[in-house]
Amino acid sequence: MSQTSTNGAGAAVGAAAAGREDQHGVAGLGFVAGGRAAPEGTPDPELVEQAKRRAFTAEYKARILAEADACSRPGEVGELLRREGLYTSHLTYWRKQRKDGALKELGQPRGRKPADKRDAQIAALTRRAERAESELAKMKRVVEIQGNLSALLDEMLGTDSASRSTER
Repeated sequence: MSQTSTNGAGAAVGAAAAGREDQHGVAGLGFVAGGRAAPEGTPDPELVEQAKRRAFTAEYKARILAEADACSRPGEVGELLRREGLYTSHLTYWRKQRKDGALKELGQPRGRKPADKRDAQIAALTRRAERAESELAKMKRVVEIQGNLSALLDEMLGTDSASRSTER
């Protein structure tokens, strides 16, 4: 059996050898801020992720309010809030919204209301009728001008033909 010294020299040699072995393994590791090595896939603890605001649907709010209103024993509301990750201020604000009738409105989809197909049809038919009326007015003017031209030609040809017939 080999004896190890108790003065720590053997431990220092062992640590130095282990350090050399770790240096070969460091190449596969990513370096984070401060030059520290971190295994791949581990987020950098010095970089803070941007927090995202949670959005709750009207159905979720109504369900949680119903559960909170159904709580009768002390501590049940707190248990509900911890389970859902909510605060008492959420319940207060949602109760106010419910009283004002806003939860019904929150269930409605956001944005523009879809256009009624009948409105588009009415607009198209109105444009079509206006175009037809303008075409009709043009045609009436053309007919009137043709009538005037015909009367003028009859007048010119009528007197011309009457004088020709007498000359023969």
